[in-house]
Amino acid sequence: QVQVVESGGGLVQPGGSLRLSCTASGSIFTLNTMRWYRQAPGQQRELVASITNNGDTDYADSVKGRFTVSRDYAKNVASLQMNSLKPEDTAVYYCNADIRRIGAWRVDTYWGQGTQVTVST
Repeated sequence: QVQVVESGGGLVQPGGSLRLSCTASGSIFTLNTMRWYRQAPGQQRELVASITNNGDTDYADSVKGRFTVSRDYAKNVASLQMNSLKPEDTAVYYCNADIRRIGAWRVDTYWGQGTQVTVST
């Protein structure tokens, strides 16, 4: 079994900061790319940021310069540091990870349950 769990969401005022964490655990043989998505009410889920095994990162234009994705490879954790938050950043934030399980030959994508981020006065 493999689990992906997000944490760190909450309520923050505009201009504030939050740090989200995504932890992968279980029967993991290899943990490849990890990604952060978000979904606002009535909108499609969008890719926010990603980080590969090599540390290569990519960001949506809407968050460049404000969000930073990082990884702790020893702990199988990906973090999303969000600064200068805006009301339009309000959404449920999801993490996914490309994982090859122990004993498996293929790589599957596992999703977390999501964490709510609300930016409001």
